[in-house]
Amino acid sequence: MIAYGDFHVHTPFCPHGSNDQWEHYILNAIKLGLSEISFTEHAPLPISFQDPVPNQDSAMAWSDLDMYLKKGEQLKLQYKEDIKINIGFEVDYIDGYQEEIQSFLDQYGKQIDDAILSVHMLKAPDNQYVCLDYSATEFANIIKQFQSIEAVYKHYYQTVLSSITVDLGQYKPQRIGHLTLIEKFALKYPSPFNDQTIIDEVLNKIKANHYSLDLNTAGLYKPDCLSVYPKLEVARKAKEIGIELIPGSDSHQSTTIGRGFEQIRELLKP
Repeated sequence: MIAYGDFHVHTPFCPHGSNDQWEHYILNAIKLGLSEISFTEHAPLPISFQDPVPNQDSAMAWSDLDMYLKKGEQLKLQYKEDIKINIGFEVDYIDGYQEEIQSFLDQYGKQIDDAILSVHMLKAPDNQYVCLDYSATEFANIIKQFQSIEAVYKHYYQTVLSSITVDLGQYKPQRIGHLTLIEKFALKYPSPFNDQTIIDEVLNKIKANHYSLDLNTAGLYKPDCLSVYPKLEVARKAKEIGIELIPGSDSHQSTTIGRGFEQIRELLKP
């Protein structure tokens, strides 16, 4: 029986997820003995931003926002005796779109219970944007665009640093998502980049801003990763310096709620 919550879960409103009914996520969480669950759907991308993935399905549609929030509120009431449900967003930090991101947060921040700030999109040297976790094939193309895998890693962590320090207003998410997502394809494209110094800088900025970290088990089930995000040595360092680790499965289907939590149990002990 799992004694904690799953705080990074998606819904049928995710266009690249499953068609599982929202209620099934909740029922599986209750079955696992979770006391709390956060639905953090991919917030709509800035209107002026061109989604770089082929199907342009990285985030929920603007037209679904009101229905998402309304349905979420209904479910919170329906299951309030069984589990605490939080409704929120996983917000993309995209370099160059800070004003639009803050505008979204200013408009919807007061309506949500939880949020994560994540980096999926990188600004390439040609000023076009790429999605770093779309596929191994696309990651190979990104390496070519940046001219080296070291340059990709370095730019990713610099973008994460920017996400931590940028002013996005009073509703800026206080949790940083899947910190080592850049390693999703690390077994296929290993990097010689020594990221210890820049990761230490990232952790220190997270600590200084009193933010928490998404302890994300999804990477355990990615064939070219097989690791939690952030990787264990980073998660341990974060815990050592007093950063709160928040467990999340990053589920895009109802059957993976709480998946892999047995592998992070030690990190969640006080």
